[in-house]
Amino acid sequence: MPAALTVPEVMAALRLSRSKVYDLIRSRALPSFTIGRCRRFDAADVTAYMRQRIEENY
Repeated sequence: MPAALTVPEVMAALRLSRSKVYDLIRSRALPSFTIGRCRRFDAADVTAYMRQRIEENY
């Protein structure tokens, strides 16, 4: 997995819609950063988000 993921890559990894990924960004549940007009996600943050969600459900 690359260190910086794009929105479509996060959508595929989490199996979520584009609007849900942007909802996570707005709610600050999933950190992101921009380079110019491109939004990117640290792969470690996506993994941490998934682990957190798993722990919440168990």
